[in-house]
Amino acid sequence: MLEPENSAPIVVGIDGSEAGVRAARWAAAEAESRNVPLRLVYATKASHPSADDYYDDVRRGQDALSAAQIDVNRRYSEVKVETALVDGPPGRALIDESDRAAMLCVGSVGIGRYAESILGSIALAVAEGAACPVAVIRAQEDDSAVHWIAAGNPADEHVVESAMAEARLRQAPVLVLGDRREGDAFIYQVKSIQLRNPDLHIYPITDRNDVAGFLRRHDEPVQLAVIGESEVAELPRILGPHGRHMFHLFEGTTSSVLVARYD
Repeated sequence: MLEPENSAPIVVGIDGSEAGVRAARWAAAEAESRNVPLRLVYATKASHPSADDYYDDVRRGQDALSAAQIDVNRRYSEVKVETALVDGPPGRALIDESDRAAMLCVGSVGIGRYAESILGSIALAVAEGAACPVAVIRAQEDDSAVHWIAAGNPADEHVVESAMAEARLRQAPVLVLGDRREGDAFIYQVKSIQLRNPDLHIYPITDRNDVAGFLRRHDEPVQLAVIGESEVAELPRILGPHGRHMFHLFEGTTSSVLVARYD
């Protein structure tokens, strides 16, 4: 498979967890659609108390990278997969990787009451500090179901463009979230998006009552919430099981998040 001239890879943080492998699968579909390499990265701990601890960390990294690569190759045989074992700490290492990446993906089990869990803190640090778009991937309860893509800010062209691209790739309908108080301005924004993307199913959602009614009628979960760089601080409430963010109007969902960011 020939690579395009701009072949910056999709980078995935691998840590030996199932969440990391799921992020690699999600990223592999992204890499395949863009015809770019997939780069799997394991970052060692920042320090090691002994040589044995260091070599154990390296072995864990090699095993984790190998397992993730085998999983991806089995599902996406046409994707070129690179692996790298780099010095940590993981958050800093992945942010450094983002300088040469088209997108950075990390797995998360969600950010609960204690946001400074390992997966949670790395996801937050990377989303805040990366130089490229960042996807924080959570497992869906039913991978075979049709899940919605939710665009969080229709006035942000980066958010809209990213949401539409993911909707095409994931073959998913789109919910555009807005505020009823915006009135005709919001409706005009959504109609403009619909006209520019006639191949997609795009629906406006304006308040809590509309969302609750919509979900009662359709009972379909959100697979990916697309937000702008200015909304990164909301990640704990989007990913957490008890959040109060707008996306948690979709009760019961375990949504992944894509932070749309461009140079």
